[in-house]
Amino acid sequence: MVKKRHTAPCGDAGEILDLAYQAPPGTPAGVEVLSLAELRERAPEGLLARPQRLDFHQIVAVDSGSASHTVDFVGHRLTAGSVLWVRPGQVQRFGDVAAVEGTVVLVQPGFLPPGTSVAAMADDLYRPVLWQPGGEDLEAVFCAVRHLATDFRTGGRLPPGIHADVLRHLLSVLVLRLSHVAGPAHAAPPPLPEAFVRFRAAVERDFTTRHRVTDYARALGYSPRTLSRATLAAAGVGAKEFVDRRVLLEAKRLLAHSGLSAARIGERLGFDDAANFSKYFQHRAGLSPGAFRTAQRGHSA
Repeated sequence: MVKKRHTAPCGDAGEILDLAYQAPPGTPAGVEVLSLAELRERAPEGLLARPQRLDFHQIVAVDSGSASHTVDFVGHRLTAGSVLWVRPGQVQRFGDVAAVEGTVVLVQPGFLPPGTSVAAMADDLYRPVLWQPGGEDLEAVFCAVRHLATDFRTGGRLPPGIHADVLRHLLSVLVLRLSHVAGPAHAAPPPLPEAFVRFRAAVERDFTTRHRVTDYARALGYSPRTLSRATLAAAGVGAKEFVDRRVLLEAKRLLAHSGLSAARIGERLGFDDAANFSKYFQHRAGLSPGAFRTAQRGHSA
């Protein structure tokens, strides 16, 4: 299923585990479908309760039960009918995983055809983490999950390439269905402004070295005002706030889940000295880096 790229010091439950995808022998490369019961059985003892950063997509469709699940410091409640989607790079932590049953879909980046609208939807880090479809949406989404699970289990007699193509098409159906779930919380979004799409990609790539909107504007060929208008329309915040939120998220991840000093984290995120990083973090998070780390480690205990 997965393999650990590195392991934290023994006994430190606050340290992050980087989990890399590894297809089981005899299964199509790039995708795996299993039950939550199978996931619990395969996972080493204590692993699911630890903070994990995935390098693959993890979709969980819950059939029954109720449990908490944390993704990048936001708590979610999984109940019957919930669909959770954790994307590569996000940090997750299971709650009482034994209290829920359902289906897990693990997908390697690049399994969906690159350059397609389906792949763009799947790889969009700003899409919702949790859906709670209802009515016909619920029926359609879980029908897509069951169809995918059935073909994963029964398609072994097909030529490997054909089996992979079948699963790719069925996964595309699930992605499209989830992306257009109706409802007040997750109505189908309007098309995003091109300026914002390019800006968002640039921020994700360069946020550790570029913190100023003017630098992004110059690199992308827009004015700062154009980027701010596009970002406000698409994300509800200005361009500077958008950059700051991404930097702050990574700072929180590293403070909560790594053993790096605050000074080293500030250096990794492009700050010229520890004092500037501490001031930046305190202003945006409301407490110092050290206080944030202490609070997170206490919460994890």
